[in-house]
Amino acid sequence: MKKVKVVFWSGSGNTMAMANAVADGITKAGGEAEVTTFDALSPDDASKEDVIAFGCPAMGAEVLEEGTVEPFMADYETKCSSKKVALFGSYGWGDGQWMRDWQDRLSSAGATIIGGEGVIANSSPNEEAVLQCEDLGRQLVQA
Repeated sequence: MKKVKVVFWSGSGNTMAMANAVADGITKAGGEAEVTTFDALSPDDASKEDVIAFGCPAMGAEVLEEGTVEPFMADYETKCSSKKVALFGSYGWGDGQWMRDWQDRLSSAGATIIGGEGVIANSSPNEEAVLQCEDLGRQLVQA
């Protein structure tokens, strides 16, 4: 059984709901999901995973959360070459630029983005976003 970590930061609960939907997809595909938060895992530990999912909402002017997630990702991107990474998160404004920037950072560092792009949801994830997250979980098990 393939075990996949789903790491997230959530201020309002929207990205947490997405993390749980990714985990449901992993379980439905026959894998084992381990859901955790960014502050409960080190970038070194994350770099030991061949396949991993990260979730963070858009903050400020469409950037990653700056206190925990940004420093974590700045360190992780130096260690993610050849890793398979899935991204997801919610937003309340803008058009998803934070997700495109996040994808570009990790791709430029040598990671493969599962699904080719991150899953985003405007505010709380609707039924379509939940299904996309579950599909992302399935893709993680198959990666």
